[in-house]
This record gives sequence, C-alpha cells and structure tokens, in this order.
Amino acid sequence: MKKILLFTGIFIIILPTLTLIAQPENTDQKDSVYVKTGWNFGPLPSITFDSDLGFQYGALVNLYNYGDGSRYPQYDHSLYFEYSKFTPSKSGINRFYYDSDKLLKGIRMTVDISYITDPKMDFFGFNGYESKYNSDWVDDDDTSNYISRVFYAHDRKMFRLKGDFQGKLFGNKFRWVGGFTFYKFTINSVDLKRLNKNKSEDKKLPDVDGLYDKYVTWGIISQDEQDGGWLNYVKLGVAFDTRDNEPNPMKGIWTEAVIQTAPSFLGNEDFDHTKIAITHRQYFTLIENDLSFAYRIAYQGTLGGNVPFYAQPLVITSFLKGATSQGLGGSKTLRGILRNRVVGDGFLYGNFELRWKFTRFIFLDQNIYLGLNAFIDAGAVINPIEVDKSGITLDPDKELSDYFDEEKDNIHSSIGTGLRVVMNENFIIAFDFGKSLDPRDGNIGIYIGLNYLF
Repeated sequence: MKKILLFTGIFIIILPTLTLIAQPENTDQKDSVYVKTGWNFGPLPSITFDSDLGFQYGALVNLYNYGDGSRYPQYDHSLYFEYSKFTPSKSGINRFYYDSDKLLKGIRMTVDISYITDPKMDFFGFNGYESKYNSDWVDDDDTSNYISRVFYAHDRKMFRLKGDFQGKLFGNKFRWVGGFTFYKFTINSVDLKRLNKNKSEDKKLPDVDGLYDKYVTWGIISQDEQDGGWLNYVKLGVAFDTRDNEPNPMKGIWTEAVIQTAPSFLGNEDFDHTKIAITHRQYFTLIENDLSFAYRIAYQGTLGGNVPFYAQPLVITSFLKGATSQGLGGSKTLRGILRNRVVGDGFLYGNFELRWKFTRFIFLDQNIYLGLNAFIDAGAVINPIEVDKSGITLDPDKELSDYFDEEKDNIHSSIGTGLRVVMNENFIIAFDFGKSLDPRDGNIGIYIGLNYLF
C-alpha cells in the first residue's frame, strides 16, 4: 500500500508539468476547444515508474506539428526524443522516434532509432506455466529458500533501427503494411559487480547462477544464441482501419495481418525464420464522447525456421506505440503479470477495457481531458518451444520439478484499473495498476508511462 500511495503522489506531482509543454501561440478557439496549429513542443522531465524496472528519470521532448489546424487533432509530424534511466534496475532508454503521413506523399512513415539497456532483463524460461516461478527464490526476506533477487534475469543490450510504412490499398480504409527492423542484441549473465557497486554487504547480490546461466549450462540455450547477435527483419502485411481518432478511438476497427521474416540472405545465418501476427482491435461508443469499450485480440506464431531465444519475446506490430514491444507480461501486454512470463513459439492474448473520459477543460490554452479505465488482460502459449532436458544436471538440493511443470500452459489473466491525462488529444500520460489472478504470475504491477495500450 505504501508503494501505491508513493507512486500515485509522484504521478500527481508531474501532472502540472504537462500543461507547460506546448506553446499557446497559433491557436483558434472553436466550440470551447483550441484548434492547434503549427509546432507545439517543449521539454518534459521523464519521471515514471514500472514495477518490472523501477523509477524512471531523465528527459523527453515530444514535438507535434498540426499544420494549418484543419486536421486537428491529427498532426502532420511528430518527433519524440528520450534519454532516461531506471533505478534500481539501472536500465536505460535512448530513443528517437518520428511519425508522419506528410513527408512521403500518400504514405504513413514511422522511424525508430533506439539503444535500450536492461541489466536485469526478466527471464522465466519458456512456455508459461511449464516453467516454474518460485517467488521465494527471489525474496531475500525468506532466508531458508532465497537464492538471488536476480535469479530470473540476464543482462540484455538492444540496438534497434526500425522503419515502418503504410499506404492505401483499397480506398482509405484498406492499407498495405511494410517495413524493416535491424536488431543487435548483446546478451550476458547479470553483471553482479556492477549491480553490487556501492551496496552494503547485506544488500549485495550473491554470486550464484541464475536461470539463464543454468539454461546455457544445460544446453537449452545453445552456444550460438547465448551471447545474442544481429537479426535483420523485413515485414509485409495488410491493415483495415476505421478508427475515428487514433490515440483513443471511440468507435471503429483496426485489424492487421503481418508476416515478418529474417531471411538468411540478410545475414541472419543460422537463425533465419518467419513469424506471423494477426491483431484485431475494436472500439464501441457506449456514451457519446465519454464512455467506450475497447478490446484487442492477437495471435503470433512461427511459420518456420530457427528462432533464437532472445527474439521469442518480441511482439510484432505495424508500428511502435512505446519504447518496447515485447512480452507477454508487463505494461504493454498483460498488466500485473511478470514481464516476459509468457514466452512461446506461438501465443494468443487479449485485452478488454472500459474507458471513461470523465472531465474536460482548457488550461493555459491546452485541451485537457481526464480518463479512467478498467481492464481485464489474458494470454497463453498455444505453440510451445521445444525444450531439450537431456543435458540437465541438478544441484543436490534441487529437483526437476523445481524448474519445470508437466502441466501444459493455461490462461494467464489479470485485472486492473488506470488513469489517463490527455493533452490536445495526442499526448497521454498513463497510470495503470494491474493484479495477476494467479500467484505463479507474480502479484501486482504498477506502471506510469505514455499512451493507451492500444
């Protein structure tokens, strides 16, 4: 409860800053709404929280160009810059993102260049409940069973260069989807020396193998993939989009089917593979302008090839809505469930939300509304990763059942609620609280970030 109150306080503190980030010039008042024109921008301190990562601090700048305002709240150009760190996880985000449908005539283009470090990247094994999660192993208050707070983690650094494109296929609603993504993953064991720096002896992490190290030793993770590597993808698909407002639609459908492939001729060596993702989102108005119901159902599977373990958590989308797209579990897929708890060769997940815009006002020439949401999230592995257990050697005090369960994966689910503060229909600060419904998935998740989930 103290944690919840603390981060609610932080969230409330940063809200006034939101109203200062846009310039009030070049606005026309119409029907009690200021129609924005030209560039609207300004710096924001990045102060957020994520249960899986910790406090985030740093700075971001989000610039919107609304042109002559005739399309408001739709913008002509959006540029996003972020430099931030998380504590105590010591993760970091260095990111530039550009979005426009005006730079290339008739084409929606997004470009993302990111370098993301995560010294404690969650790793719980494969296939959901087929891999045991022992919460007492990471609880340093449980002296009889404690192993390490980072037992279910490894070090991951990720460089990403991503370009996504969409254009008209049939009319204004059907679109083709294309793109490329170049990844460079660097994977290591948790750097205990770095994480233990300046810590008292009783707070230092013990020098023991984590689950990732054991999977490498047992041969479940091969030597060819244990250190990471380059992955170069191309993507092609189709989308159908009738949304009335992209950041938070009140009505419409957004459905897409995308095939993403990492062919050998692009330098993917022994890890050429192809995946497919089908995502359907739909939005219903329950009370005009104020209350809506939204849901997302998605499937992702492997069509063929050899997928390295570090690529299995990646969730394929037509374009990014945040710094990462991975799971299942965590702030972007199954809120309240441990990040990357559900990893498989094929998975299915869904999110179901009620969204209520309960007040609107103009402050410092900025259009503001506040919203509440209530949600249910669920997902499961439907095509498991093949796990070779023949090379497993166990410590004397451990059994195979401590790491694996014969039960096939089942539905992982969570419930929760959240708050949204939205400026000019596009810049959205999000606060979500999720509770897993099974202790094998963790307990609660608290997330302060940007945007609606979908």
